[in-house]
Amino acid sequence: MEFRLSKNALKVLEKRYLKKNEAGQVIETPEELFWRVAKAIASAERFYGKSEEGIKRLERLFYEMMTRLEFMPNSPCLMNAGKELGQLSACFTLPIDDSMESIFETLKATSLIHKSGGGTGFSFSRLRPKNAVVRSTGGIASGPVSFMRVYDAATEAVKQGGSRRGANMGILRIDHPDILEFITCKDKHGQIPNFNISVAITDEFMKRVEKNEDYELIDPHTKKAVKTLNAREVFELIVKQAHKNGEPGVIFIDRINEANPTPHLGMIESTNPCGEQPLLPYESCDLGSINLARMYKKINNHYQIDWGRLKKTVRLAVQFLDNLIDVNKFPLPQIEEATKKTRKIGLGVMGWASLLVRLGIPYDSEEAIDLAEKVMSFILDEAIKRSCELAEEKGVFPAYKGSIWEKKGLRLRNATLTTIAPTGTISIIAGPCSSGIEPLFAIVYYRQVMDKTQLYEVEPYFEEIAKEKGFYSEELMQRIAESGSIKNFKEIPEEIRRVFVTAHDISPYWHVRMQAAFQKYVHNATSKTINFPYEAIVEDVRKAYLLAYQLGCKGITVYRDRSREEQVLNIIGNREKKGEKMAEEKKESVEKKILPRPRPEVITGTTTKVATGCGNLYVTINVDGEGKPFELFTQMGKAGGCAASQLEAIGRLVSLAFRSGIEVKAIIEQLRNIRCPSPSWEKGQRIFSCADAIARVIEKRLTNGNEIKVETPKVAMKHSHEDEGITSNFHGEIVGVCPDCGGALHHEEGCQKCYACGFSKC
Repeated sequence: MEFRLSKNALKVLEKRYLKKNEAGQVIETPEELFWRVAKAIASAERFYGKSEEGIKRLERLFYEMMTRLEFMPNSPCLMNAGKELGQLSACFTLPIDDSMESIFETLKATSLIHKSGGGTGFSFSRLRPKNAVVRSTGGIASGPVSFMRVYDAATEAVKQGGSRRGANMGILRIDHPDILEFITCKDKHGQIPNFNISVAITDEFMKRVEKNEDYELIDPHTKKAVKTLNAREVFELIVKQAHKNGEPGVIFIDRINEANPTPHLGMIESTNPCGEQPLLPYESCDLGSINLARMYKKINNHYQIDWGRLKKTVRLAVQFLDNLIDVNKFPLPQIEEATKKTRKIGLGVMGWASLLVRLGIPYDSEEAIDLAEKVMSFILDEAIKRSCELAEEKGVFPAYKGSIWEKKGLRLRNATLTTIAPTGTISIIAGPCSSGIEPLFAIVYYRQVMDKTQLYEVEPYFEEIAKEKGFYSEELMQRIAESGSIKNFKEIPEEIRRVFVTAHDISPYWHVRMQAAFQKYVHNATSKTINFPYEAIVEDVRKAYLLAYQLGCKGITVYRDRSREEQVLNIIGNREKKGEKMAEEKKESVEKKILPRPRPEVITGTTTKVATGCGNLYVTINVDGEGKPFELFTQMGKAGGCAASQLEAIGRLVSLAFRSGIEVKAIIEQLRNIRCPSPSWEKGQRIFSCADAIARVIEKRLTNGNEIKVETPKVAMKHSHEDEGITSNFHGEIVGVCPDCGGALHHEEGCQKCYACGFSKC
């Protein structure tokens, strides 16, 4: 069977998924990858006595479903199925009890999971609060937030499976004594970067918010109230912080436990890193998504959903994900036991926005909300039917007795069936396809190729309809790529502009309503970013949080445009007259006071050799007659082209800073710890990039070797779009630079995602 993958899909597969030899060379084709996965998952049938002929048929069905781009499993499955590692789950939650032994046993388990390609979620709510007395030692407890920082540092040190960076979810109950410290623990950029954080909010707390009443903080160790806070004031702090930088999110923990299918096994305390998968301690879940962008057919020149194709895909996907549990190689025996006890799976969707535009339905419309409920209820109904059939063939999940399904008289193979998860790179593999249930990222965007040529890419159906309606032109496409939205392009018919809306064309109200519509028919939870424009006020975020609670969502994550790296972006984006006046005054002041010193005829200096990931770098620093640093030159072996030009640019700018009297420490702070895809080691030190190497030479030569403490940034920001692999339509939405290709990282589905190469980090 032949199938076609986009250039982006091929790039992502080659970078992250296809097998490589010891030299790093790709030794697997995409066809071989999908056969590898199909065979590994189908092999589970041998445990149930299926014939080899039947297994071969199932292999073919799994292969065709993936190569038709109708369904994709989560990344660990694509990466590891049929390989020695064999760890196929994406989501894990681990318990943390109030003891040093538990804290560090869980940390060890976390490292093993991250190494195998999974993400982890924790509730820190059982830990005694900061400054509480530890009777066994007479010491003082350091509190949940301090141990989050320990877990964060460990995550940074472990590279997942050579292709995925660790991701965590940290959760604290609203009634924990350290809740205020937790809410503000990510107040500044770069703090605890490998964690998403969410507050576990109870129904009782929300009632007290409504009534503006106080509530009690409970010491989890003594179970006694230690303090009271005003519920509305705490809620306002959560909202304020979310408005500032998107965190914390919230999960409605009582609502999650109302839907807990196995309450007899315990209460759910935490979720996976993006919040869509609530799990019991040590449980894991395997996820997969149906590509709705493929679930349509054309009848009499009109598009409609292909319900037959969708039904077939749902049924086969449920069997795929159930089989995955049996062939999975779990990182810990406790995880295997807990996972097989409930056999939870999370079947979700991607390409929702792509399907809507194909059907001619605006994302922000009642028709779209109604269709969302219809589609997801259909998927859930078919998934339940198939799980019931599998239960008859292979047995119910072992924890069935005492479950909510036993009480309902429904014999299921799986305790949960549906989840709306972030689709990150798998939506690129299955593309062109929008992510999860998010709106379109862009209609047209630029992509920069290796020779600096800029090409634009167009949402396929928009290009098709533009040519059909006669308004297509190269010039129009270029202007759309530059502006981001088509809502103000009068030359495009209004009905087309109404359908092809992008994330920032849509009000937060519709974002929340869409999440709630899908949540009605999702057993687990729904990953969705509620987008806000930069101008949104705190009150707007408050309304979204309250609406999410009122409409039955299990949690909510918001992101206000340009709310990350706030200081820099505010300076760039501030258009208020007062701000412009201050900037102009500052500019005039700088121009008057700073004049670079002229170069003397003779100066002396030193040249230092540093081994970087790109080769040997030679850094020359010259000082003037007074011993003051004057200029810096660099040479990288036989480097030419872009590398040489960038090094020369750094040298010129550093020289200008030296001559202008800028403090050496300030220069070092700007260059230190900038990261590139090829870090190296030099005399026991980690060299992150050429810029980092230059900073270390300056530090060594000009500060008497005294190390200047610089906070390590986890994502380096770019302040120019000229060298990015992709130019964003929403320039403020860029939250960093891709460590793989240097393109722009965008915030979507609670993750950082590069549209240039497919890199994603949650």
